[in-house]
Amino acid sequence: MRFAECRRGTITLTDGAWGTEFQRLGATVGACTDEWNLTKPELVEQVAESYVEAGSRIILTNTFRANPISLRAYGLEQQCTAINRRGVQLSRKAAQNFAMVFASLGPSGKLLLTKEVSREQLRDAFAVQASALASEGPDALLIETMTDLEEARIAAAAALATGLPVIVSFVFDSGKHKDRTLMGRTPEQVAVGLTTEGVHALGANCGLGIREFIPVCKRLAMASPLPIWIKPNAGLPEMVDGIPTYKTSPGEFAASAEELRDAGATFLGGCCGTTPMFVRALAHHPALRAEA
Repeated sequence: MRFAECRRGTITLTDGAWGTEFQRLGATVGACTDEWNLTKPELVEQVAESYVEAGSRIILTNTFRANPISLRAYGLEQQCTAINRRGVQLSRKAAQNFAMVFASLGPSGKLLLTKEVSREQLRDAFAVQASALASEGPDALLIETMTDLEEARIAAAAALATGLPVIVSFVFDSGKHKDRTLMGRTPEQVAVGLTTEGVHALGANCGLGIREFIPVCKRLAMASPLPIWIKPNAGLPEMVDGIPTYKTSPGEFAASAEELRDAGATFLGGCCGTTPMFVRALAHHPALRAEA
């Protein structure tokens, strides 16, 4: 399967949360598990394989926080290239010939608005990460969990320079109706802004549960002709003994799949709190079984 074959009208199953699985394997909340690509590669590969076995036709890479700015806080900036390249290698090995590999780039964690970071610093950081990821031949680059349209544009430009397909996904969980980014952007503003930048797909992930994603998905699809990437959380978390705990079941999650497809979703998976069981439930949903 190739990226170009993923079109509106059908759904391609992606994976679920990696952080949730890493916590199950012993990671503490806030730990830089991107380093596991070098220190615990067998566990990273185990997570990737579990999603492929569950039915994911796309798996990500363990590189969400592997840009130089984010890694600096952990003293790992000099390991940036190695962490990213190894992340693609591990996912590619797990994917075999069944799943595509979309390499993950997350936000820097710094705000342009407060001048914590400059546009030039962001441009350089995303360029380093995108180049390292692209050198290992993923099928696409995914810029995910974005809250700032300007940062997303900078990241998109760096990713597009590699020549790979680029997806940009935002968090819409702010505002009166929980339909805006943290910086106040609507789905329509994001869709128009990124479509004109030349990206190949756009979407939403994290922040809210799957039912809340249906209207956001519909609005993104109405505002742009591009394929739509959707990865909701397993509901909103409750803290139990200091650990985020999600109450939505795999069956409840999968029950909304048909509505999301009809709303325009092209790619569907899960974010925080979802596991291989959620992907398996999606793969066995009557409306998606033939597509998975």
